[in-house]
Amino acid sequence: MKKHPPSSLHRHSPSNPDPSYRDGVGIVLFNSSGHVLVAERLDSLGGWQMPQGGIDAGEAPEVAVFREMEEEIGTRNARIISTIEEWLCYDLPPALAKKLWRGKYRGQRQKWVALEFLGQDDDIRLDAHTHPEFSRWKWVPLHELPAYAVPFKRDVYERVVKEFARYAEKPAD
Repeated sequence: MKKHPPSSLHRHSPSNPDPSYRDGVGIVLFNSSGHVLVAERLDSLGGWQMPQGGIDAGEAPEVAVFREMEEEIGTRNARIISTIEEWLCYDLPPALAKKLWRGKYRGQRQKWVALEFLGQDDDIRLDAHTHPEFSRWKWVPLHELPAYAVPFKRDVYERVVKEFARYAEKPAD
C-alpha cells in the first residue's frame, strides 16, 4: 500500500491520478467585497465548508464547477477568475471513508476554482436542489477559511487561501 505524507494535503499528477481518490471540484466564490461564501452542512451542524462536489465521467472541471454551484447554492451567476493548477487531495478519517461513496475512496482529489459572484445575495438558494446539502450560508474573509474547515480539510483550505489571496484584497473606495 502506498504511503502518504502525514499532512492531509497531497498532490497528484493529472496524467496519473490515484484511483483511491474521488475527483471533484472546490468552489471559492468571491463577492464584490472580496469575501468568500461558506455554508453549514445539513448533515453536520457546525460543519462549514465552501461548495464542492464530484466531477462526472467525461466532465471538465470548469463545467463541473458551474453544475455543482447550481446544485448546492442555486446559482451559476459567476465567472471563473482563477484555478489552482495542481489537484489538491485530502484523506477522509477512516470511519467516514467507510461510509461515504460506499467505501470506494480514501478521500478526494480536487481542482479548486476561484469565481467572482455576479449576482445578488437573493440569488443564493440552498433549497434549489432536490437534496439540499446546506442549512445556511454567509460571506467570510478569505483568511478565516481554515478556521471553518474540518481538521482533515484544513491543509487544503490553507493552500486555497494562499493561492487566491490576491482576489480578497479589494481597493478602498
